[in-house]
Amino acid sequence: MIPLSFAQRRIWFLDQLEGPSAAYNIAVSLRLTGEVDEPALRAALEDVVERHESLRTVIAIRDGEPSQLILEDVLPELIRARVTQDGLSRAMSDAAAYCFDLAEEIPLRVTLFEVAPDSHVLLIVLHHIAADGWSMAPLLRDLSTAYAARHRGTTPDFPELPGQYADFAMWQREVLGSEDDPTSVLGEQLAYWREALDGSPAELVLPYDRPRPAVPSHRGRTVPFSVDAEVHRALLKLARERGVTLFMVLHAALAVLLSRLGAGDDLPVGAPVAGRSDEGLDDLVGFFVNTVVLRTDVSGDPSFVELLERVREVHLGAHAHADVPFDRLVDALGVERSAARQPLFQVMVVLQNNVRGRLDLPGLDVAVEPVELGSAKFDLTLQLAEECGPDGAPDGLNGALEYAVDIFDEETARTLAGRFARVLEAVAADASVRVDEVDVLLPGECERLSGWSVAGRSGELVTLPE
Repeated sequence: MIPLSFAQRRIWFLDQLEGPSAAYNIAVSLRLTGEVDEPALRAALEDVVERHESLRTVIAIRDGEPSQLILEDVLPELIRARVTQDGLSRAMSDAAAYCFDLAEEIPLRVTLFEVAPDSHVLLIVLHHIAADGWSMAPLLRDLSTAYAARHRGTTPDFPELPGQYADFAMWQREVLGSEDDPTSVLGEQLAYWREALDGSPAELVLPYDRPRPAVPSHRGRTVPFSVDAEVHRALLKLARERGVTLFMVLHAALAVLLSRLGAGDDLPVGAPVAGRSDEGLDDLVGFFVNTVVLRTDVSGDPSFVELLERVREVHLGAHAHADVPFDRLVDALGVERSAARQPLFQVMVVLQNNVRGRLDLPGLDVAVEPVELGSAKFDLTLQLAEECGPDGAPDGLNGALEYAVDIFDEETARTLAGRFARVLEAVAADASVRVDEVDVLLPGECERLSGWSVAGRSGELVTLPE
């Protein structure tokens, strides 16, 4: 019997608790311009699924315990659909929202949308239990290799993988040991987290538009925002000068925003860690990522530079103890589980710094096609990615704020994203600014507030701006 990894077990537990949903789907969509060799594409999918056992694994219950069941001779289906350009976005979103049955079907679903004879969109949807963001690069690379070979009428010559995901799951349990053993890796790291998260708030006060439902729908949307190249360069310069990473600067800016919005001085947020501690894991498709809680103290009205020092210590401590599976951490801390909200944190911050996957198919021009998943794991997820110019120079930050539609309106999410960008501009201009002095007002809001103040003194009825 092959046990689930700790990360897989958490996803499986949530699937059992809440029922199948698209909240833990990963999707990549690519526009293919030119003539698609469908037989080659089908064969290439078979090659990739054969190469990566995680893509042909289902979850079986044996003696009351979930385990990995690796299937043999799997023929993944290439679903074909014809759509108009106007109907493409909706068709892609519907397909990306597919709910996998983890016990009965492989965690991979591929659809080829035909928009015109020489224009297709390839949508690859995976369940998180089988893959993470890092996995997209080796997945697309192997698909490229296999398609090129099948298009030539040959079989792909893949380099041998050092192992499979099931090997990692076994190794993980052996290395971490038992949480009951205080000298084990797991025992020592749990001791750190018990101290680090002692008394941490169970829920942040956020500017919700309506009460949290007892059972979340996990429906979500995203609003985009961007930061220009000048601010990007200034933030990188600040990071170098203070001996921190860009991610630490971004996290500190988020802490400033949350504090200024009234969330308090004790601010736990979640962040992913790659979980690939050995380079031999880099080429595997699998769910290695873990989640850590970054608890930041913003009390005492520190300057942004002082806050960066606090954030730096939080990050170093968290990453030094990042082997504890998040679900084990929740259990060990005795946190009361609630179907209504995520335990330990409700806001996630992500800097996408994985190698970006690239699909190269002979005879085809390939470009990314945006797809809306329509789901949200957390109340808010702040996602950022660095952009570089042709010369490799910093060229700005692209961001997206994912929000749970159960509790936030789109306008609120847009305002929050705009305020975060405003904080980045403020600290890039003056890193010595104190937290309580950071300007989070959007353009025009100061004038409206000034007008309200004048109107209020004149005795007229006015409306308080939100």
